[in-house]
Amino acid sequence: MNSTNDPRRPNKIHRYKAPVADGIPQDPTSDYINAIGMVLSMCGLMLKLKWAAWMAIYCAFITFANTKSSEDTKQTLSGFMLSISAVIMSYMQNIQPMTLPF
Repeated sequence: MNSTNDPRRPNKIHRYKAPVADGIPQDPTSDYINAIGMVLSMCGLMLKLKWAAWMAIYCAFITFANTKSSEDTKQTLSGFMLSISAVIMSYMQNIQPMTLPF
């Protein structure tokens, strides 16, 4: 193979760098976990699924642990309150211990 016919351009190769805003690397994982927690909370409230409500609390703790101090805490607090209310409401409807779905 002849190297003069190589279509690649080595001067145009750039390494991937994670997006940085204000000197802080951006990681959307906590946003995804927060959205999953909200969906699980709604499933716990509407469908009375106790395991979904407990997983929502778990997601709320993960979101709280991964938030930065500069972010708005209203969304994190609302996720906590929604997941706690899902657990309380699911146990108020049926006080039997939780059975695993599998």
